[in-house]
Amino acid sequence: MKLLAVESATLSGGVALLDDDRLLGEITLNIAITHSERLMSAVDRLFADCGLAPADLDGLAVSVGPGSFTGLRVGLATVKALAMALDLPVAPVPTLDALAARLPFADAPVCPILDARKGEVYLSLYRWSGSGMERQWDYLALPPESAAARLEAPVILLGDGIAACCPWLDRLGAGARVAPAAQRMPSAAAVALLGRAALVAGGGVSAEALAPLYLRPSEAELKARRG
Repeated sequence: MKLLAVESATLSGGVALLDDDRLLGEITLNIAITHSERLMSAVDRLFADCGLAPADLDGLAVSVGPGSFTGLRVGLATVKALAMALDLPVAPVPTLDALAARLPFADAPVCPILDARKGEVYLSLYRWSGSGMERQWDYLALPPESAAARLEAPVILLGDGIAACCPWLDRLGAGARVAPAAQRMPSAAAVALLGRAALVAGGGVSAEALAPLYLRPSEAELKARRG
């Protein structure tokens, strides 16, 4: 199975190509300008570098959130367009799941934390089961102090929301470990691997059914509700 994966839920975005369980290539983008200006050019470059074309794909995967509302919209729109044009199934991959999957075999619970802005963070908790990372909590959007209060040592932290929680993490002492920088942010390769597993298990959806995972309404939705 040849699969293209897109990660655009945070400022650290990217695309990856997978052939069964072999990573053919990955491009990581530290987005200083918008995803929309760089995402498709990265996809085109990745296909060229790997000697493939969109017609070679058997499926798609995309990070569906929680994360940046703008980034998610761009990523999902890109994947929807490809899925419709190529008539391909799509694996929707929760961003926190993909982030936790960067630390397989962890000897302690893993807590991915993403900056949700507006004084909140997104988080959940995972444990290694022997075959994958199993989620222990719901996906949450909480103030940093409330998020930190849920954690117990030992725990391994990753994601761009750690800094917001730091003032309340001191009580955990050395029991709170921060993942290395190379594994600390979302990865399109992790989205690809989880997406492939989902598609093999029959968990794909059509382009029309693809939807973001929002844990709270966007600013535009809030303004619309206020009239």
